[in-house]
Amino acid sequence: MPRTTLVLGGARSGKSARALALAVAAPKTFVATAEAIDGEMSERIALHQAERGADWSLIEAPLDIVSAVESHSHGTLLIDCLTIWLNNLMYHDRDVAVETGRLINALKAASAPMVLVSNEVGLSIAPENALARRFRDAQGRLNQQVAAVVDRVEFIAAGLPMVLKG
Repeated sequence: MPRTTLVLGGARSGKSARALALAVAAPKTFVATAEAIDGEMSERIALHQAERGADWSLIEAPLDIVSAVESHSHGTLLIDCLTIWLNNLMYHDRDVAVETGRLINALKAASAPMVLVSNEVGLSIAPENALARRFRDAQGRLNQQVAAVVDRVEFIAAGLPMVLKG
Protein backbone atom coordinates (compact mmCIF):
# COMPACT_ATOMS: atom_id res chain seq x y z
CA MET A 1 0.00 0.00 0.00
CA PRO A 2 1.31 3.48 -0.80
CA ARG A 3 2.01 5.70 2.20
CA THR A 4 -0.78 8.13 1.30
CA THR A 5 -3.75 7.65 -1.01
CA LEU A 6 -6.51 10.08 -2.01
CA VAL A 7 -9.78 8.51 -3.16
CA LEU A 8 -11.93 10.94 -5.18
CA GLY A 9 -15.38 10.57 -6.69
CA GLY A 10 -18.90 11.86 -6.82
CA ALA A 11 -21.74 11.17 -4.42
CA ARG A 12 -22.55 7.44 -4.16
CA SER A 13 -19.65 6.55 -6.47
CA GLY A 14 -18.16 3.95 -4.12
CA LYS A 15 -15.41 6.12 -2.61
CA SER A 16 -15.85 4.99 0.97
CA ALA A 17 -16.08 1.31 0.07
CA ARG A 18 -12.87 1.62 -1.97
CA ALA A 19 -11.12 3.43 0.87
CA LEU A 20 -12.11 0.67 3.30
CA ALA A 21 -10.75 -1.94 0.88
CA LEU A 22 -7.43 -0.07 0.68
CA ALA A 23 -7.06 0.20 4.47
CA VAL A 24 -5.43 -3.12 5.24
CA ALA A 25 -2.70 -2.43 7.79
CA ALA A 26 -3.79 -2.98 11.40
CA PRO A 27 -4.53 -1.30 13.66
CA LYS A 28 -7.08 0.66 11.63
CA THR A 29 -8.35 4.07 12.71
CA PHE A 30 -11.30 5.84 11.12
CA VAL A 31 -11.37 9.63 11.30
CA ALA A 32 -14.98 10.77 10.99
CA THR A 33 -15.62 14.35 9.96
CA ALA A 34 -19.43 14.24 9.85
CA GLU A 35 -21.63 15.28 12.72
CA ALA A 36 -25.11 13.86 13.33
CA ILE A 37 -26.93 17.17 12.92
CA ASP A 38 -30.24 15.58 11.88
CA GLY A 39 -31.91 12.20 11.51
CA GLU A 40 -30.82 11.68 7.91
CA MET A 41 -27.17 12.30 8.77
CA SER A 42 -27.47 9.98 11.76
CA GLU A 43 -28.67 7.23 9.40
CA ARG A 44 -25.75 7.85 7.02
CA ILE A 45 -23.28 7.66 9.89
CA ALA A 46 -24.83 4.41 11.13
CA LEU A 47 -24.51 2.89 7.65
CA HIS A 48 -20.84 3.86 7.46
CA GLN A 49 -20.21 2.37 10.91
CA ALA A 50 -21.82 -0.91 9.85
CA GLU A 51 -19.75 -1.00 6.63
CA ARG A 52 -16.44 -0.76 8.42
CA GLY A 53 -17.12 -3.22 11.22
CA ALA A 54 -15.83 -3.50 14.76
CA ASP A 55 -12.10 -3.80 14.02
CA TRP A 56 -11.74 -0.04 13.63
CA SER A 57 -11.00 2.54 16.28
CA LEU A 58 -12.71 5.90 15.84
CA ILE A 59 -11.62 9.52 16.05
CA GLU A 60 -14.37 12.07 15.64
CA ALA A 61 -12.76 15.18 14.19
CA PRO A 62 -15.23 17.47 12.45
CA LEU A 63 -12.73 20.36 12.49
CA ASP A 64 -9.28 19.09 13.52
CA ILE A 65 -8.21 16.24 11.27
CA VAL A 66 -4.68 17.61 11.32
CA SER A 67 -4.14 16.42 14.91
CA ALA A 68 -5.18 12.91 13.87
CA VAL A 69 -2.71 12.98 10.96
CA GLU A 70 0.10 14.36 13.12
CA SER A 71 -0.37 11.78 15.87
CA HIS A 72 -0.74 8.80 13.50
CA SER A 73 2.32 6.56 13.69
CA HIS A 74 1.31 2.99 12.77
CA GLY A 75 -1.50 1.02 11.19
CA THR A 76 -3.87 2.68 8.73
CA LEU A 77 -5.60 6.01 9.17
CA LEU A 78 -8.69 6.58 7.02
CA ILE A 79 -10.15 10.09 6.85
CA ASP A 80 -13.71 10.20 5.53
CA CYS A 81 -14.17 12.79 4.26
CA LEU A 82 -12.37 15.97 3.30
CA THR A 83 -15.54 17.40 1.75
CA ILE A 84 -17.46 17.32 5.04
CA TRP A 85 -14.36 18.68 6.81
CA LEU A 86 -14.23 21.60 4.36
CA ASN A 87 -17.95 22.23 4.86
CA ASN A 88 -17.42 22.28 8.63
CA LEU A 89 -14.53 24.73 8.30
CA MET A 90 -16.59 27.09 6.19
CA TYR A 91 -19.65 26.77 8.44
CA HIS A 92 -17.56 27.61 11.53
CA ASP A 93 -15.80 30.49 9.73
CA ARG A 94 -12.36 28.91 9.92
CA ASP A 95 -9.61 30.06 7.57
CA VAL A 96 -9.74 27.35 4.88
CA ALA A 97 -6.36 28.29 3.38
CA VAL A 98 -4.63 28.08 6.77
CA GLU A 99 -6.28 24.76 7.67
CA THR A 100 -5.49 23.33 4.23
CA GLY A 101 -1.86 24.40 4.64
CA ARG A 102 -1.72 22.67 8.02
CA LEU A 103 -3.14 19.50 6.47
CA ILE A 104 -0.69 19.56 3.56
CA ASN A 105 2.26 19.95 5.94
CA ALA A 106 1.01 17.09 8.11
CA LEU A 107 0.54 14.84 5.06
CA LYS A 108 4.07 15.59 3.86
CA ALA A 109 5.45 14.57 7.25
CA ALA A 110 3.28 11.45 7.63
CA SER A 111 5.06 8.11 7.70
CA ALA A 112 2.32 5.52 8.29
CA PRO A 113 -0.30 4.47 5.72
CA MET A 114 -3.20 6.86 5.26
CA VAL A 115 -6.26 6.96 3.00
CA LEU A 116 -8.21 10.17 2.47
CA VAL A 117 -11.66 10.38 0.86
CA SER A 118 -12.95 13.47 -0.93
CA ASN A 119 -15.73 14.39 -3.30
CA GLU A 120 -15.10 15.66 -6.80
CA VAL A 121 -17.72 18.40 -7.02
CA GLY A 122 -16.52 20.24 -10.11
CA LEU A 123 -17.96 17.94 -12.79
CA SER A 124 -21.41 19.47 -12.90
CA ILE A 125 -22.92 22.78 -13.94
CA ALA A 126 -21.86 25.89 -12.04
CA PRO A 127 -23.86 26.33 -8.83
CA GLU A 128 -26.47 29.07 -8.90
CA ASN A 129 -25.45 30.90 -5.73
CA ALA A 130 -22.24 32.52 -4.52
CA LEU A 131 -21.83 30.35 -1.41
CA ALA A 132 -22.14 27.13 -3.40
CA ARG A 133 -19.66 28.43 -5.99
CA ARG A 134 -17.26 29.41 -3.21
CA PHE A 135 -17.54 25.91 -1.74
CA ARG A 136 -17.05 24.22 -5.14
CA ASP A 137 -13.95 26.32 -5.80
CA ALA A 138 -12.52 25.67 -2.32
CA GLN A 139 -13.15 21.92 -2.75
CA GLY A 140 -11.36 21.92 -6.09
CA ARG A 141 -8.36 23.74 -4.61
CA LEU A 142 -8.28 21.38 -1.60
CA ASN A 143 -8.38 18.30 -3.84
CA GLN A 144 -5.59 19.65 -6.04
CA GLN A 145 -3.35 20.45 -3.09
CA VAL A 146 -3.88 17.07 -1.43
CA ALA A 147 -3.42 15.22 -4.74
CA ALA A 148 -0.10 17.01 -5.27
CA VAL A 149 1.40 15.65 -2.03
CA VAL A 150 -0.03 12.13 -1.72
CA ASP A 151 1.60 9.09 -3.31
CA ARG A 152 -1.50 7.73 -5.05
CA VAL A 153 -4.78 9.23 -6.32
CA GLU A 154 -7.74 7.14 -7.44
CA PHE A 155 -10.93 8.40 -9.03
CA ILE A 156 -14.01 6.25 -8.43
CA ALA A 157 -16.92 6.14 -10.89
CA ALA A 158 -19.72 3.57 -10.63
CA GLY A 159 -17.67 1.72 -8.02
CA LEU A 160 -14.71 1.32 -10.36
CA PRO A 161 -11.31 2.79 -9.45
CA MET A 162 -9.21 4.62 -12.00
CA VAL A 163 -5.63 5.41 -11.03
CA LEU A 164 -4.80 9.06 -11.68
CA LYS A 165 -1.45 9.08 -9.89
CA GLY A 166 0.87 6.44 -8.54
